[in-house]
Amino acid sequence: VCIRDRRAAAKVNNDLGLLAAEKAQAIIQAADEVLAGKHPDEFPLAIWQTGSGTQSNMNMNEVLANRASELLGGPRGMERKIHPNDDVNKSQSSNDVFPTAMHVAAMIALREKLIPQLNVLKQTLNNKAVAFSDIVKIGRTHLQDATPLTLGQEISGWVAMLEHNLKHLDHSLPHLAELALGGTAVGTGLNTHPEYAVRVAAELAALSGQPFVTAPNKFEALATVDALVHAHGALKGLAASLMKIANDVRWLASGPRCGIGEIAIPENEPGSSIMPGKVNPTQCEALTMLCCQVMGNDVAVNIGGASGNFELNVYRPMVIHNFLQSVRLLADGMASFNEHCAEGIEPNRERISQLLNESLMLVTALNT
Repeated sequence: VCIRDRRAAAKVNNDLGLLAAEKAQAIIQAADEVLAGKHPDEFPLAIWQTGSGTQSNMNMNEVLANRASELLGGPRGMERKIHPNDDVNKSQSSNDVFPTAMHVAAMIALREKLIPQLNVLKQTLNNKAVAFSDIVKIGRTHLQDATPLTLGQEISGWVAMLEHNLKHLDHSLPHLAELALGGTAVGTGLNTHPEYAVRVAAELAALSGQPFVTAPNKFEALATVDALVHAHGALKGLAASLMKIANDVRWLASGPRCGIGEIAIPENEPGSSIMPGKVNPTQCEALTMLCCQVMGNDVAVNIGGASGNFELNVYRPMVIHNFLQSVRLLADGMASFNEHCAEGIEPNRERISQLLNESLMLVTALNT
């Protein structure tokens, strides 16, 4: 995502009269090629590098400088027509470029991948809650029989959980929308034009379609990864909710003869190579496992966020790696769970009625 920073910076530097139009256009064209998926072999670095992402930043500078030089009819290497630092990196530092790239990547991942899929799953479960609103079943607390409720009411609780998760995610977005670009090395904006920070944030907003603004305090933007810590906290909360929902589903579907068996879920594949007729709640188990991974990622993000010193946090590559992995896991997991499990949930009315009538908890209603 650093490539978006470079493209925006080249345009703004040209608009401000800091970079020749010919050079700016070549950098923009080279950036567009990378954004289109070209030159993937030019980026060999792992996330385990300096904690500010300097190696990735310099890698991007070199690739764009070489390619832009070629576009201008020049060579690659030392004799190139575009300089990686003086031209591509003009008005920038690794210390403001990389945190900006992190926020851009996180915002796009949340708004374009995770939140839409969360809404899909919420709607599926809401449809089930409405469809099953007339099915009275036994409730359970402490894994023991409790007073009755409807299956629709039980599922409506899951829907409300997801609605709250959407609100928590939405609340994390304004902080992520604040961009560090323009702060340069320590947040003072040294060597930048007075209008650069505001303009480059507006350019990134236009490029991405996201509501980016320049961070009001660049010192916070460079010294912390608080926005990602808070946003990942919302991801962890979603993981906790999904784990509860998946566990409820597989318990309610347990059986086929000796379990609770109040609902049926799709039989997607054989569950055993030795026990015939066994079908496992695969989608539930997959979802709970990825939720565990997201919770583990949250610990790493928190430690990284707490470990910055003075004017710069130096755990950035690890933090954004874990953040984007969590988003991908949750989004893909919800999509699979929705398609292969949630949409196919059906009530076992006979079993529900049997367990309801066998429970002594019905007597509680006679006390009113």
